[in-house]
Amino acid sequence: MTIDKFNFAGKKAFVRVDFNVPLDENFNITDDTRIRAALPTLKKILSDGGSVIIGSHLGRPKGVADKFSLKHIVKHVSELLGVEVQFANDCMGEEAAVKAAALQPGEALLLENLRFYAEEEGKPRGLAEDATDEEKAAAKKAVKESQKEFTKKLASYADCYVNDAFGTAHRAHASTALIAQYFDKDHKMFGYLMEKEVKAVDKILNDIQRPFTAIMGGSKVSSKIEIIENLLNKVDNLIITGGMTYTFTKAQGGHIGLSIVEDDKLDLALELMKKAKEKGVNLVLAVDAKIADSFSNDANTKFCAVNEIPDGWEGLDIGPKSEEMFAEVIKNSKTILWNGPTGVFEFENFTHGSRTVGEAIVEATKNGAFSLVGGGDSVACVNKFGLANGVSYVSTGGGALLEAIEGKVLPGIAAIEE
Repeated sequence: MTIDKFNFAGKKAFVRVDFNVPLDENFNITDDTRIRAALPTLKKILSDGGSVIIGSHLGRPKGVADKFSLKHIVKHVSELLGVEVQFANDCMGEEAAVKAAALQPGEALLLENLRFYAEEEGKPRGLAEDATDEEKAAAKKAVKESQKEFTKKLASYADCYVNDAFGTAHRAHASTALIAQYFDKDHKMFGYLMEKEVKAVDKILNDIQRPFTAIMGGSKVSSKIEIIENLLNKVDNLIITGGMTYTFTKAQGGHIGLSIVEDDKLDLALELMKKAKEKGVNLVLAVDAKIADSFSNDANTKFCAVNEIPDGWEGLDIGPKSEEMFAEVIKNSKTILWNGPTGVFEFENFTHGSRTVGEAIVEATKNGAFSLVGGGDSVACVNKFGLANGVSYVSTGGGALLEAIEGKVLPGIAAIEE
């Protein structure tokens, strides 16, 4: 079933959203992108004459904690949605069941943070640090059992289920995957955001216009091994940048000063270079760097060859030759995936490389390329530089996007499609 084809009139929909938004010390939302992203789905249900029961997590609580309460965002959600959103202060309590049952067409109810219950994630909590393997196994079995009741109760609030939380699609949690089994295929569906995300990933993986270029940033090779290996089977050009640069540089005998490096991954870096060569992939690494004499925006800086960084200095961004080289590859591409900045873009003095990459992607997109930006900091990058409207799609899912591109089946997607 698709959300466009479904008529929600007179129906109660349980909608799993990702309202895991950043809050300041006074509980004001500092970036409401994730809430805005779910509005089309929620508004469609309400305008059909349905009602919504909204489920989400916030942060990673290990139990009930005021700072992770969704009560802090109710007012803002109400303003954006244009209806007064009710709140149930315990997603399992009697209040939640009563309020859900009493919902009238056009009304909305936000449940308290689902992760206040260990059953949402299905992982035991409060185990002693010295717990034996038997105790751990027993605790896991117990939480998996109680998770069934938790999931069943969430499902009982509604007539249909809508998953619009791509950011958690890679987790087999109660509200993101397990709940779907309580609804037949005509009463479970993706929300609009989830549909767009699934289509964008599908385009990157299965509808590739060549040349296909992936730009992978990030500080650690170890966290990107699987995705790099999977991309080597798909891309024409792979630009590896960010802190990973220095592991590859040192592996080739370069001098990297104090730059971030994974000394236990040097052999792996050489192996990845060899694989790229064997597969005919153009692996592009920085040739120069903007270096600093301390990890600070106010540090003294200069440019030098990436493999000749003096002692006491560290690379915090790419240099002008690398910028030119990266931009040239990007501008000649027809499919582009960007995950991770080229340097420490949080420091204004080290944003230039990431900005250059972003601008090259926008230019390629104008010339007909499909560009997908996603995963953590690259999204913050395009927003910071005001480039988000110039790319084809900005993904809301960090880990979920990366796992999808690694070729993994995402539980949240599989649960709707099966």
